[in-house]
Amino acid sequence: MSAVSTAQTLIGPLLALSLAPLAGGLIARTKSIAAGRKGAPLSQPWLDIGKLLRKGEVTSNATTWVFRAGPVVGLAAVLTAVALVPWMGGPAPLAFPGDLVLLALLLALMRFVTVLAALDTGSSFEGMGASREAAFSVLAEPALLLSLSTLARGTGAWSLSDMLGPPAGQAWPVMGPALGLLVVSLFVLLLSENSRIPIDDPNTHLELTMIHEVMVLDHSGPSLAFIEYAAALKLWVFQALLVGLVLPFRTGSLAADLVLFLAGMAAVSVAVGVVESSMARLQLPRVPQLLLGVTVLAGFSLILTLR
Repeated sequence: MSAVSTAQTLIGPLLALSLAPLAGGLIARTKSIAAGRKGAPLSQPWLDIGKLLRKGEVTSNATTWVFRAGPVVGLAAVLTAVALVPWMGGPAPLAFPGDLVLLALLLALMRFVTVLAALDTGSSFEGMGASREAAFSVLAEPALLLSLSTLARGTGAWSLSDMLGPPAGQAWPVMGPALGLLVVSLFVLLLSENSRIPIDDPNTHLELTMIHEVMVLDHSGPSLAFIEYAAALKLWVFQALLVGLVLPFRTGSLAADLVLFLAGMAAVSVAVGVVESSMARLQLPRVPQLLLGVTVLAGFSLILTLR
């Protein structure tokens, strides 16, 4: 492994741990600019997490250890997922054939423990959100697996480190249409899996439309900080998958590759902000239709790679 690859392997996770909340700040700033407002500083998500960590925690007597373990296990799962994703064209810290399946399982585990913690409260309101989250995941997770399978087929590899970056760049001239559909699928999945508009709204408190937010209403203090930080890392992971597919070019210079990677991550955040500024939230019955469409799109992109 070259010195540049080693540095990329080490710097990538550090960037994720330190900058992930800023992606949410950039999305919020984009929405503020579109609405003609100044908006909160980019560091607002970090400030919110720090404030939550300094607060005390209040838990209901009706909850058990499942409720308290949910945020910790969810954060541990997404931290492991961060170690699986390659950054700036370098290999991931944790890479092996089939790691794409582990990535999907870790994200599913994060969702599973959040649903369990919501159900553990015994609240019908949080149970409603958990039910919606579980129902929509049935449609979203096959789309994610099909998308990763398309990447595997297009690049001929079974490890994320061997798919994204330069290997994806070599696949574009041969399988451009399939990878183009894959980009659309991954972007919609990013919106869905991270509770963004038009599928969900992380800022809503309208009970008839809440999905993810309703599941974490009973969490407070450090537990809520863990949930917010884990959500930021999950968004960063999906953004990195998109950037690794759309910007597979590498200069060989660590500084230039770092600038290229951060510019790609910022562009995805701005794109999410533009979508949220220009679209309304879908009616709940429309969400399964959208996710089913994404699954069909991902399946079609996989079929195109089988030619």
